[in-house]
Amino acid sequence: MKWFETYHSNTIAAGGNQSIFTLQESEIRRGRVYYKIFAGGEFRYSLLFSNIIDSTFADGSVSHCNLVCDEWEIVEAAVGICDTCGEFHAGEPDSMLPLFFQGQRNKTVMPGEFFTSDPISLNIRKDQYLCLELSFRGQMIPCHEETRLPVFIQENGHWIPSKEMPLPGMIGCDRKVRGRIGFLGDSITQGIGTPVNSYAHWNALAAEALGEEYSFWNLGLGFGRAQDAASDGAWLFKAKQTDAVVLCYGVNDLLQGRSGEQIEEDLLAIIHTLRKNHVRVLLQTIPPFDLSGAELATWLRLNGRIRSTLSREADGIFDVVPALIEGGESQGRARYGGHPNEDGCAAWARALIPVMKEFLNL
Repeated sequence: MKWFETYHSNTIAAGGNQSIFTLQESEIRRGRVYYKIFAGGEFRYSLLFSNIIDSTFADGSVSHCNLVCDEWEIVEAAVGICDTCGEFHAGEPDSMLPLFFQGQRNKTVMPGEFFTSDPISLNIRKDQYLCLELSFRGQMIPCHEETRLPVFIQENGHWIPSKEMPLPGMIGCDRKVRGRIGFLGDSITQGIGTPVNSYAHWNALAAEALGEEYSFWNLGLGFGRAQDAASDGAWLFKAKQTDAVVLCYGVNDLLQGRSGEQIEEDLLAIIHTLRKNHVRVLLQTIPPFDLSGAELATWLRLNGRIRSTLSREADGIFDVVPALIEGGESQGRARYGGHPNEDGCAAWARALIPVMKEFLNL
């Protein structure tokens, strides 16, 4: 898509398609979602959407990676700017501006379609919120069940929290940057473990430290697996549009019974595909997740392979384990929880930032 030559992410919140939901045939729902803006200023914005599920949700019985969603419709869309927004209280923009799709207010979304909104000029200060309001209908609509974003639907004139709304995959912005950085991984990369709307996840903290010369696209998704990304579907297509990717997978693959050899093959496939598409890769070890028994043994062995062998296939390596482990690596206990809390994410970011600065030649 030529769109990626102009637009790149201007938020450090994660986006993507994880699950699906269904509306009654005659129902039109109105929803709002709020994104904190990373770099302030007046720029053109264009929002990227996809009608394909990126990662397998839970056991895969509801949705799985590369699932093509059915046709659905955006009835109308609008955007506004807010100073504040809470997890349970929707922000109220001063005004809403209509959003168009190829000059039309409505958009019929076709199965498997990637599409973008028409450009709109917005002057948003850093840490203000872009509010996207959508009215939509359909029988099979993608959503992000575990999003850390404030999402609301309108019922009886009130905005109530709900995850059942289609979300854009990127808040595209045409500001000039030195490079486009992607964070590709599972729920730990997405930011689960930190409060909704806190922007306290490890890669958000790293992005703030690295600064606005770069754009940052959080491609982390709950339940995501290296096996999903290695399939080279819609999820990895997005990662290919960046200049460099920080890669962190393995926990869900272990929990789903993948062997160390299978996970290693998947990680290598991701690395090789990204590098073949001129994307540099900073590979991370698998963070601790309070594993035991055979899973702990596989985790130890696989992290050893990442440090000694897989790192040679990437452009850089970061060992996150020392920043998060408790009681020695052989015990595998996660000091800050399997999904690192705010303290754990701060420890992760402190250790990662100098490695990323060297990786980016800062």
